[in-house]
Amino acid sequence: MSTPTPPVTQQPTVLITGAAKRLGREIALHLASAGWRVAVHYRDSVTDARKTVADCARLAGASAFFRANLANETAVRQLLPAVVAKFGHVDAVVNSASTFEHDTVASFSFAALEKHMRANAGAAIVLAQALHTHLQSRGATGAVVNLLDQKLWNPNPDFFSYTLSKTALEAANTLLAMELAPRVRVVGVAPGLTLTSHMLSPEKFETLHKMAPLGHSSTPADVASTVAFALSNPSITGTTLLVDGGQHLMRFERDFSLM
Repeated sequence: MSTPTPPVTQQPTVLITGAAKRLGREIALHLASAGWRVAVHYRDSVTDARKTVADCARLAGASAFFRANLANETAVRQLLPAVVAKFGHVDAVVNSASTFEHDTVASFSFAALEKHMRANAGAAIVLAQALHTHLQSRGATGAVVNLLDQKLWNPNPDFFSYTLSKTALEAANTLLAMELAPRVRVVGVAPGLTLTSHMLSPEKFETLHKMAPLGHSSTPADVASTVAFALSNPSITGTTLLVDGGQHLMRFERDFSLM
């Protein structure tokens, strides 16, 4: 097998799923500020996607948005080729989008599991496969970063199907890193409690955010800079970087949103 040639010296392009808002948007802005051209994926939040694209374009000079339902395999398989058609090449994929719906062992159903597995694990695997094919055609190398969750190292049974889907994605990191090397590196990034939600008041979020050995969990900037590090370091693959202030070292009986 011939050794892949290094990436060409041109502005790199990254596809970020779920980049219209929240953590995906923060990652998009951070990478744009570092010189990446950003393909902003969204499902329904077109207004937010337009804003992220505009903000990224001011930083990197090029950005565009792409709509796809990650639970639909056909749509996922069309996504990376659409980005290539727009930008000419893609060098990395960041899988930030997540389906996150509450269920328990008692309320578990095949439908709930399939919904989470499709969007959270299946889509990321298909995009890694597509990136590998694209990079092979160019004789280049690249990387995939999968957003995971400290919950995998500190398990509780809340959000049962979500947790199973992220567990599958963490295992896929190892398998993909083995199968797609040396063309594609595959790295996980696992944040702790990073952003609040409709299930947490600002006061409760602040209290929970401080419940970590370091006295704080991850911030969006912490996660975004870790993603950038994972993309830039050529010697990291098949592992996960936990960015959570040490929350995975503590025992939480419930999910943050239900504590």
